[in-house]
Amino acid sequence: MQAVTDNNQTVRKDAGRLADFIMFTQRSFLLNLSKELNKGNVSYAQFFLLGYLAKEDYLTMTHISKKMGHSTAAATGLVDRLEKLGYVQRLHASDDRRKVMVQITRKGIDLVDKMREDIIENLVEVMAEMDSGVTSAVMDASELINE
Repeated sequence: MQAVTDNNQTVRKDAGRLADFIMFTQRSFLLNLSKELNKGNVSYAQFFLLGYLAKEDYLTMTHISKKMGHSTAAATGLVDRLEKLGYVQRLHASDDRRKVMVQITRKGIDLVDKMREDIIENLVEVMAEMDSGVTSAVMDASELINE
């Protein structure tokens, strides 16, 4: 029984260290993200939507509202703003013109790619300071979280 308790304490301690790492990197990346996004007048929510769209051919307004955890009206506002900035375009389904599909544009993809590259550069700096065991543990945790 003591071995289980000790293991739980070790796991909790490791989880705490991982939480500290996530909070530190998140804060660092969001500060850099904020500076870049302010240049293009794009909010975090709009950028996260662009990230979702960059991985898909298109998303419907219903899918966008579910992914973003917003009402359809709020999702429409996000898309309206991004469309005005030239980051997305609206298309209509050929089989049902009422179905609106949102697709990222080349300009939107370029913004996501630039921000992703900035994040990679920040991670390279952080990970260069970490020992390989910690790096491996972070990667293992990341894979489990993404599953």
